[in-house]
Amino acid sequence: MSFARPEPAQPTQCSSRGCRRDASYAVVWRNPRIHAEDRRKVWLACDDHRSTLSEFLSLRGFPIRVVPIDEVDTVDKV
Repeated sequence: MSFARPEPAQPTQCSSRGCRRDASYAVVWRNPRIHAEDRRKVWLACDDHRSTLSEFLSLRGFPIRVVPIDEVDTVDKV
């Protein structure tokens, strides 16, 4: 599976509430109870919120993978 890469002119803003920083990472995840095996969601994270967003999802038992934002279109499985 591949993901659409953001257009270069599009800002890649951190997904953490209230954060306006540029994202450096993509937190790729899925909720296995409601998402099919091939469905993935992507949250963008800045350096400061990478671990916070990852831990939030991990504590809920969701499979996650954190990759540099420029590799988000090459992620095929979590």
